[in-house]
Amino acid sequence: MPVLTVNELKKSFVTRVLFENISFEVGKNDHIGLIGVNGCGKTTLFRIIEGEEPYDEGIVSIPRDTTVGSMDQSIEEDTRTLFDYTLAVFDNLLAIENDLDTINARLEKGETDGKLLDRQHALYERYEAAGGLTFRSRTRSTLLGLGFAEDELTKAIPLFSGGQKNKAQLARVLLSGSNLLLLDEPTNHLDISAIEWLESFLADYPGAFIVISHDRYFLDRVTNVTFELKDRKLFVSKGNYSRHMELRSTARELELKRYLRTKKEISRIEGMVEQQRRWGQEHNFITAASKQKAADRLRETLVEPERDPASIHFSFTAKEGGGSEAAVIKGLSKSFGGREVFKNADLLVKKGEKVFILGDNGCGKTTLLNILAGRLRPTSGAAYLGAHTEAAYYEQTMTGLDTDKTVLSEVWDRYFNTISHKDIRNALGAFLFRGDDVEKKVSMLSGGEKARIQLLKLMLTKANLLLLDEPTNHLDIPSREALENALDEYNGTVIAVTHDRYLVNRLADRVVVMDHDGMTEYVGGYDDYLAAREEAKLSAVEKEPVKISQNAADYKEMKALKSEIARARTAVSRAEKAIQETESELERLNLELSTPEVAFDYVRAGELSEKAAELKRNAENLFREWEQASERLAELNNDREEKE
Repeated sequence: MPVLTVNELKKSFVTRVLFENISFEVGKNDHIGLIGVNGCGKTTLFRIIEGEEPYDEGIVSIPRDTTVGSMDQSIEEDTRTLFDYTLAVFDNLLAIENDLDTINARLEKGETDGKLLDRQHALYERYEAAGGLTFRSRTRSTLLGLGFAEDELTKAIPLFSGGQKNKAQLARVLLSGSNLLLLDEPTNHLDISAIEWLESFLADYPGAFIVISHDRYFLDRVTNVTFELKDRKLFVSKGNYSRHMELRSTARELELKRYLRTKKEISRIEGMVEQQRRWGQEHNFITAASKQKAADRLRETLVEPERDPASIHFSFTAKEGGGSEAAVIKGLSKSFGGREVFKNADLLVKKGEKVFILGDNGCGKTTLLNILAGRLRPTSGAAYLGAHTEAAYYEQTMTGLDTDKTVLSEVWDRYFNTISHKDIRNALGAFLFRGDDVEKKVSMLSGGEKARIQLLKLMLTKANLLLLDEPTNHLDIPSREALENALDEYNGTVIAVTHDRYLVNRLADRVVVMDHDGMTEYVGGYDDYLAAREEAKLSAVEKEPVKISQNAADYKEMKALKSEIARARTAVSRAEKAIQETESELERLNLELSTPEVAFDYVRAGELSEKAAELKRNAENLFREWEQASERLAELNNDREEKE
């Protein structure tokens, strides 16, 4: 049974129709990506489902057993700590705890009412079944997974930034237990580590969700169905974003062929009609009328294929010149007010390279770009641009835009000495600012529109080094693709900070991972970086086995082999002993958990349950170590038998 059904839905604002005749179902395990250009109605659709927005026509059916979780609630006035705010999503469990505390207090005073004991038992069973033993640890893990620091859990909500408050809302939604989640751009304000955690969470989510996102890499990782709002219609595909685009491309080709074939057939028939009329005989007029009806019937079936929505189109051109080294960073560090942001940063960027800097929020990526752009001075070390290298900086905060100016004056006032008024208007048109749009105040623009102005100004600089700080933030997918195409064809150097892994995969010559202690470089794109990271983990865990020559028979080699066998036996024995000790401790904990005094003490039971879970994980790791040690011992014994 579907958790949501929508039939023939229509929504319009004044004279503009956002969408119409859209119908879909959401199955209980559907993980849906909702895509479309900015302004196509994605968030409005969410608000309609939530009951926050009226609609013109259609039916929205939500079964009684569907619980919808979304991020709409405001937390501006909430004064609780981050942990308490998030924990409040478990108000049912907190209420049971209060009831149990009341009952326990009465029992401690000597009350022996049998009904009181029955109620205590029933409440505890409900509490345990609803996850009462683990909800605090799950809350903590979710907040840490989304990138909050341990010491921030006790910080009051009003002290957080807007982005952090959005993350707190996301944590509550993920923990809500809803069987239908509506997630609107959940990766905003998350660094890559937090996005990877969210991907893992959503990939294993047992319910359904619809997620609005422009993050194509994220969509590919977490979705199995794609909805696209386009030209007031809804297009549905089974599969993730990349699969959807393949299917849509094939469908458009078929639609275009069908359209052209039908037009050709209409033209052929109407040519016959014209010929029959020229002949002028009575039977010719009868034939012409019959053929015309056939042409009219075909024309009624003629549907022009959808046109791609207007999208920006531009290119970057670098000035000639510049040495072989575009940017150099040596032993760089930066501190603010005695707090060290990063240290030991070393990087050499060659002319024409495209280098992408990744890292967790707060590690100093934006600070590094500001130092390269000459906006900040380093605390120690050196950072400089190569000879004849001119840099242009794209800042994600967009504070460089004058909000009191119009779109036209923001660009014209900067470039009137070098570019004609007509060319600037043409350039604005390429970035979708046409007609009266150029007279809009910058303060009235959306984030995406402001981003387009910044990209236009960046294009007009003709700089041979682009310093880009989160350039795809605020851009919809078509605009991101336009930027990718422009950067791909750009003949200069790019140093970019981004969380857009799709962009990194397409363009990066190198990935540089930055943390507070320095930089680590990887050749290739994001997937290459992931592969290298996994390979490094495996190398750290699984050491290369000692290779023993098959031909060696001398005394020293046999002695070394016997010594290694002895070490392998010791490793097996040590693992067996550790497993026995762990299993004994686990058995003791389980016995303690089954006692009445612990069973009804939810705090103690929760602590013991978490400890038992940790012991189980340790036991699994010990079993793996034992298996590896045993296999190694068997391998060495075989070698010895062959040599003897």
